Formats: sequence, structure tokens, C-alpha cells
Amino acid sequence: MTCREIIALLQEQSPETFACEWDNVGLLVGNFEQEIKKIYIALDATEEGIDEAIAEGADLLLTHHPLIFKGLKKVNTEDFTGRRVVKLIENHISCYAMHTNFDVKGMAELAAACMGLSECEVLDVTCNGAEGSEGIGRVGMLPAEISLEKCIAFVKQAFAVDTVKVFGDIKQPVRKAAICPGSGKSVISHALCAGADVLITGDIDHHEGIDAADQGLAIIDAGHYGVEKLFIPYMVQYLRERAQGIEVVGQPVKQPFRYL
Repeated sequence: MTCREIIALLQEQSPETFACEWDNVGLLVGNFEQEIKKIYIALDATEEGIDEAIAEGADLLLTHHPLIFKGLKKVNTEDFTGRRVVKLIENHISCYAMHTNFDVKGMAELAAACMGLSECEVLDVTCNGAEGSEGIGRVGMLPAEISLEKCIAFVKQAFAVDTVKVFGDIKQPVRKAAICPGSGKSVISHALCAGADVLITGDIDHHEGIDAADQGLAIIDAGHYGVEKLFIPYMVQYLRERAQGIEVVGQPVKQPFRYL
């Protein structure tokens, strides 16, 4: 299959038109007509991720986060982004990113399903399609009212994370939950407006966390990577089912930092 044909399959799952205006999704490096025999899937196009794609003999590196966010005035090996672009080109590897378009058409539903949420609604509406409003995150009902302490244990199990950062009284009851994989600072107000008892997300700073808790919204910060890593196994399965004859490999789970 050509890179263009693979992209058509990816667009069926998460059309690029659903991406936020500030985002940079799609084929960021490569040739649409390149023949693709092997795909390597990772959350980020890091130096390590690119080296792994090379070692695997991949023709396409599929990531959630874009390799290129800002405009590049030059591409050379003196700049770390430029080095990555050069390395990809030298090794004949194309690079495609599914970021906020996957957040809208994939990540939110996957994360909500991991938590067993029902009666789900879009948390932060970012666009309106033929099927109705779409957007970032979901808000819905947990299977039963539980304490925040038990919800913490549930989140750890659901997303296979060892540690979380929590704002709020661990004894308080929670039933209505908002979930936003990735960075959730911008959706705190949406979670409050929706009447959520708890927000499960990542990248919450001190001030946002204590202010949310003071307003009655508990927060479980399971990490940006902690929740979004579900992109990898989902896309591995998606492409294995649809891209016949293509070998698909997912990057092993690797937390980008450690608590010491």
C-alpha cells in the first residue's frame, strides 16, 4: 500500500478536519506515493522513537503528537527538530501525526470506555459535524457512586499507572466524572459547568488544582502520557485489521519521566 492509501485509512478513523486550528496534523515528513510495508506507532516522534522505527525497518512512523508544531525556517542538523526530520528522510521513513483530530474522534471515547462511563456527552465542544457536536473529552456517569479514594484506585487500574497526583478530599463521594486525556487545564471550567465531581486528566499545575478543589471539583492527574498511551495499542489493532499485508508494530510503554 502507498502512504496515501494508509492515510486514507487513518482519515476514516480521525479526519484531519477535526483537528484544532492551532494544531499541525497529517503527513509532516515524507512522500505520499511511498510504498509502505511496515508501520511503527509511538506517542511522540522523539529521537529514541525515530531510532526504534529505523531499527524496526519501518517505512512510516505514526505518532499522536506532531513532530513539527511551529514553522521551520531551515531544516538542518544544528536544530533538534531539524535533526529528526533529516534522520527520517535519510532513512526513507515518512511521519504522520494524528493529534487533536484523534483526541476528538477516538481518544475521548476510548478513555471514557476505560472508566466505564455512561450517558456520555462532549466535555469541550470544538466543532460541529453532520452527526452533531464533537470535541475534546467526555463527561458521564461512573458505574456507581464511590469515594475519590476508590476512584483513584480505579483510574490506576484502568490506565495502568503506578502514581497519580490528586487534588481534593479523598473521602468525598464522586459519581459524575469528566475525562480529558493529555493536558486538561483548559477543560476545568467545562468540567465545573457540567457539574462533574471529578476530572481525570494530566498536566495540572498547583494553582489550577487547588482552585478546582475549592470549587468542589476533585482532580486525578494520571499524567499526559499515562492516559494518552492508549493511542498506541488502539491504532496497532485498527491498522492490523484494515491495512492488509502491512506489518504494524507498537512502541512498548515507556514513561517519559521517573519519580525518585
